[in-house]
Amino acid sequence: MMTTIETYVRRGSGRIRRLAVDPRARLAGKVVLYFSAGLVLSAASLANAAQPLALGALLALSGWPAVLAALGGCAGYLLFWGGAGLQGLVWLGVGLPAALVLNRRKIVEEVPLLMPAIGGLIVSAVGLAFQIFRNDATSVPIYLLRVALAALSAGLFPLARQRRDPVAGWLGAGVFVLALAQIAPVPKLSLGYLAGGMLAAGGAFPAAALAGLALDLAQITATPMTAVLCLAYMTRLIPGQSKLLRYGAPGAVYLLVMGLCGIRDPVPAVLLAAGGGLGVFLPPAPELTHRRGETGFAQVRLELMAGVFSQTQQLLLEDGDGPIDESALLVRARERACGGCPCRKSCRDRLSPLPTNLLHRPLMDQFSVNVPCRKPARLVLELRRAQEQLRSIKADRDRREEYRWALIQQYQFLSEYLRQQADQLPRRGEKLRLRFTPEVAVTAVGREEANGDRCIWFSGTGGRYYIILCDGMGTGLGAAQEGQTAASMLRQMLTAGFPAEYALRSINSLLALRGRAGAVTVDLAELRLDTGRVRLYKWGAAPSWLLRGGVSEKVGTAGPPPGLSVTEGRETVERLSLGRGEVLILTSDGVDGEDALRHISEVSAAAPGEMAEKLLELGCGELQDDATVAVVRLIPGALST
Repeated sequence: MMTTIETYVRRGSGRIRRLAVDPRARLAGKVVLYFSAGLVLSAASLANAAQPLALGALLALSGWPAVLAALGGCAGYLLFWGGAGLQGLVWLGVGLPAALVLNRRKIVEEVPLLMPAIGGLIVSAVGLAFQIFRNDATSVPIYLLRVALAALSAGLFPLARQRRDPVAGWLGAGVFVLALAQIAPVPKLSLGYLAGGMLAAGGAFPAAALAGLALDLAQITATPMTAVLCLAYMTRLIPGQSKLLRYGAPGAVYLLVMGLCGIRDPVPAVLLAAGGGLGVFLPPAPELTHRRGETGFAQVRLELMAGVFSQTQQLLLEDGDGPIDESALLVRARERACGGCPCRKSCRDRLSPLPTNLLHRPLMDQFSVNVPCRKPARLVLELRRAQEQLRSIKADRDRREEYRWALIQQYQFLSEYLRQQADQLPRRGEKLRLRFTPEVAVTAVGREEANGDRCIWFSGTGGRYYIILCDGMGTGLGAAQEGQTAASMLRQMLTAGFPAEYALRSINSLLALRGRAGAVTVDLAELRLDTGRVRLYKWGAAPSWLLRGGVSEKVGTAGPPPGLSVTEGRETVERLSLGRGEVLILTSDGVDGEDALRHISEVSAAAPGEMAEKLLELGCGELQDDATVAVVRLIPGALST
C-alpha cells in the first residue's frame, strides 16, 4: 500500500514538474505573479497611510510585466484604499511610461541609482501637486517616508529579483510581509501571519526577524511579533529536534509570548502554525559569501560575464521577424500575369487588389479564381508560384526561428552556469561528506558488430555521480556513432559542472539543428553520494525500474525523442532514493523490461553484474535491436576513487 501511495505521489510530482516547464503554463504563472505582486504591494501601510511599494516594483520591471504590475497596483489601491488611493494611481500612471522607456537600456546599467531617483522624484512631485491642488493633508513625516520608500524599493526589488544578494532577498521578504499584513480575507486572520510563519520555520534568521518587524510596524496585533518569530527560529537550533517541533514552533511560541505579555489574542496562532507547516516548501536559506582577494575578483568577473550573456539573451528574445507581406506577393503575381497578357491595355481590372485568401487555398483550375480577369489561366499559374514562394518564406522563417531559439537557450544556459560557478567559488575548499559508493554493472549485446547503445558512468562535481545510457536509433555503425557522440558531449558538459537539464537541452538543440530528430534517446541518472538521492532524466528512453524489497516499480514512460524541436518538448525527471538498498535498472529499447522482471525473485538477491546478465538474457528473446541493461545501486561508504 505504501508503495502504491509513493507511486501516486511521484506521478503527481512529475505532472507538476512537466506543467512547470510547459511554456503556456509558465506564461500564465508569470501573468498571475506580476499582477499579484502589484496588487499585494499596494496594500502596504505605515502610520495608516498608503505607501509606494508597488511603484518600486514597477520601476524594476519592463515590457508587459511592468504593465501587469501597474494594473495589479491600480486594482489594489482602489480595492484597499478607495478614494485615499488616488495618489497611488497617479504614482503608477507616471511610473509606467518611465519603466517602459528606460528599463533595459544601457543608461540604467551605467547609472544604477537612476530608477531609485526617478521613483523618489515621482512620489515627491505627485505629493506636492496633491498638496497644492487638492489640499492633501498628508503630514511632512509621511511625505518624506513615502519618498524614501519609493527610492529604496526601486533599488531593492531589482536585486531581490535577480536572487544574487541574500540581503536583498531578506529585505524583499520583509517588505512583502508588511504588505500581506494588511490583507485579511477573514477579520483578524491576516496573510502576514502566514508568511511570517513560513519564514520562521523555513527561511533565514534575518528574513524571520525582518518579517516580525514588518508585522509590528503594521500594528495588527499587540503581541511583539519580532520576538515571536526570532524565538521560533531559535528552536531550529535545538539538536535532534523533530519536524513537528520545527514547523509547529511559530504557533506555539506565539501562544507562549502572548501569555507572558498578558494579551488575549489567540487567533494569529492558527495562521502562524499553518505558515510553519508551509515552511517546508521554502528553498534552503542562502548563505552569505565572503569575497576576498583573488576569489572575490574572479567572482566579479564571472558575474559580469553572466550578465553579458543574460543581456544578449534578452536582446535575442526581443528580436523577431515581422509579418510576411502577402499583399506584395499578390501584386507581384498580378504584374507577372498581366505583363504578357494581350488584354493588358484595355483591361480596367489589372490594378485592382487581389484578396489575400488566394494564397491560402488550393487553385485547381481557372474556375477556382473568383476575380475579374479575362485570362484567368495565366493568373492561376502565377498565383501557384506565389503560393510556393509563401511556403518557402515560411519554411525559411521557421528554420531561422529554430536557430534563434537554440542560440537563446545557449546564452541562458551559459549565464546560469557562470552564476553558479561564481556562487560556488568561495566554497571550493569545503569538503563534502560522501556517504555512499556507487556500484554500476552494465551488460550489452548488439545485433551487429557495432552496438548502437552507449553506457558510461563517471564522477561529477559537488558529490554527483552520473550514469548515461544513450540508445542510437537503429543498429550498426551509424547508430553507434550517434550514441557515442551524444554520450561524449554529455560527459564533457557534466564533468565541467553544467546542470544536467541544460546539458540535455543542448543535445536536443544540436540534434534539431542538424536535422537528426530521433537519432538517439537518453537516460541520465544523477546520483548524490552525500544523500543517496537520484534524479533520473529521460528523453525518449524506455522505462526504467526500481527494485525495493524484492518488488519492482516502473519509473518513467517512453516519450518523444530529442531533436524534434528546439522550443517544444522537454526531458522528464523522476526523483528517487537509493539510500536504503534500492536498485535502479536502466534498459534500452531492445530489452523487454516487463518480461524480464516477471522473474524478479530469481535475481533480486544477486550481485549487480549477475543481475544485469540475467535480466538481459530474460528480456531479449529474439534479438531485434541492440540491448543494454545497466544496474545501479549505492553501498554505504565514501567513494575512494
